[in-house]
Amino acid sequence: MRSVRMRILATLLVLAAVGLGGWQLLPSQGNAGRTITVGTTDAVTSLDPAGAYDAGSWALFSNVFQSLLTFEPGGVEPVPDAAQSCAFVGTGLQTYQCRLREGLTFPSGRAVTGEDVKYSFDRVKKINSDVGPASLLSTLDSVSAEGSTVTFHLSSADATFPFKVATGAGSIVDRTRYPADALRRGAEADGTGPYTLTGYTKDRQADLTPNTHYKGDIGGTGRPVRLRYYADSAKLNSAWKAKEVNVATRTLPPEVLSRLSASDPDQRVTESDSSETRNLYLNTRAGSPLHEVAVRRAMAWLIDREQLAAKVYDGTVDPLYSLIPTGITGHTTSFFDDYPKQSTAKAKALLVQAGVKLPVRFTFGYGKGRGAGAEEAAELKQQLEAGGLFKVDVQGYEWTGFQKRWAAGKLDAYAVGWVADYPDPDTFAAPLVGTGSTMHTGYSNKLVDNLIVNSQTYADRSLVSQDFRNLQADVAADVPLIPLWQRKEYVVSSEDVGGGQYLSDGTGVFRLWRLTWI
Repeated sequence: MRSVRMRILATLLVLAAVGLGGWQLLPSQGNAGRTITVGTTDAVTSLDPAGAYDAGSWALFSNVFQSLLTFEPGGVEPVPDAAQSCAFVGTGLQTYQCRLREGLTFPSGRAVTGEDVKYSFDRVKKINSDVGPASLLSTLDSVSAEGSTVTFHLSSADATFPFKVATGAGSIVDRTRYPADALRRGAEADGTGPYTLTGYTKDRQADLTPNTHYKGDIGGTGRPVRLRYYADSAKLNSAWKAKEVNVATRTLPPEVLSRLSASDPDQRVTESDSSETRNLYLNTRAGSPLHEVAVRRAMAWLIDREQLAAKVYDGTVDPLYSLIPTGITGHTTSFFDDYPKQSTAKAKALLVQAGVKLPVRFTFGYGKGRGAGAEEAAELKQQLEAGGLFKVDVQGYEWTGFQKRWAAGKLDAYAVGWVADYPDPDTFAAPLVGTGSTMHTGYSNKLVDNLIVNSQTYADRSLVSQDFRNLQADVAADVPLIPLWQRKEYVVSSEDVGGGQYLSDGTGVFRLWRLTWI
């Protein structure tokens, strides 16, 4: 994901506002068994790690499942979790070996073995779900297990492989409960994470109970938690105002976020930098109205990010002009360099020169309930239709259906947020613009692919900057996507809940165990 720079707006501010003594910041023992309710608009695609590659699903996975490795708060290097130790073997960065921590058990009581780890990785690749994380394991050739030792054999040098192991794609499942060649159905999950999933109703809630048998990096578990899922930001805001949730995150409406005040004694507000981005992805396949590069470049000339950030998001996001966001190695402003100012004249000249029939008609999809998706789509439609060059058919879809539509190539353009999988620029490369990317744009560029592969040969990740600068220049020229904005992370909690500042730091780990009663 990237180096994380936290800007905490409120920590001890509530003490100053209401005059509490420092001793009251300590967790209240009387509330130890009381459930903390967390509200979010992030949806869960699947309870099976082989069938989901989205923020909502992975937030749940990071609490219910374990990976061999994980990220500590603010960390930029993975550390052992289900593993006792992990390291590359030799100097070629093609063999990676881990030894399991002793005493790990699944909810059934069965001991976790190296075979379970091998099975978990093998089934992700074998199932290869169209909305799953198999593309993240593109360099994984095979896995072998002997006792508690697991060895990963890579098809090419990949210094980023440990980062990928630490993600939701590396979730370890019980091989006796999950089919080898199909996704597990139902409302159950069997993992070894800090929480046990004790109840689940799709699109409504997930009940999490501390796993007393957990053994891993965090050392212990937190309070009982109930995750409540809301269809849109307005419903989440209503629940927050009605005190139906103790914590609200991802996301309240922009107009609400813009008015949050850290000095409000009735709530705790945390604002932090984030590497979450949002891009407009374009279907580059033959037959798509956006196949011609001149059409995509014309679209890039018409997007006004500053207006989008101010009008739709009330300044709670920052305009983004590159594939890799601010704060990540290799960040540039390639789209600003190539398309510095909105220009209908330049867009028209490109289309006329290419002999494109005007207006260009295409479909634009977005996920319903995903923040300000509808308002954003309306604003982008207005910008793209300026001067009569494009005619945009905007359609909103329920989240899972939306994913399946873009994966099947049924949409010409689609706006999707991207939460970094790990703190490295690689997470913005292969999954988004590499051949066979998880965003299914149909884009393939050998120069881009070669830059991705070359960047993975550097164990010292500070040396990859030039590769990613070159990659972003190619992407700005080809326009398989148009960067829109970079999000700030907001967590709001009631005054009697602490730990909200640790809940999310952009490493893809959702630390519900850090929440506590005060």
